[in-house]
Amino acid sequence: MSNSNLLYAFLGGALVGAGAALLLAPEKGEDVRAHIKDILKRNGLLLHQSEVDELVEKLTTEIDE
Repeated sequence: MSNSNLLYAFLGGALVGAGAALLLAPEKGEDVRAHIKDILKRNGLLLHQSEVDELVEKLTTEIDE
């Protein structure tokens, strides 16, 4: 596995882990989604609210499997 693939795998795992931690935290879903959106904005990823909802749904599905 090349170094770039290893880095992408690590970052992907970190993103899924962070998403899982946020989704499983005892906060209202509305607050969690706003927090995710703020984190993504700070990292230069601008998403519409519906895209954040899709991301949360995808992470939730992957966690449940």
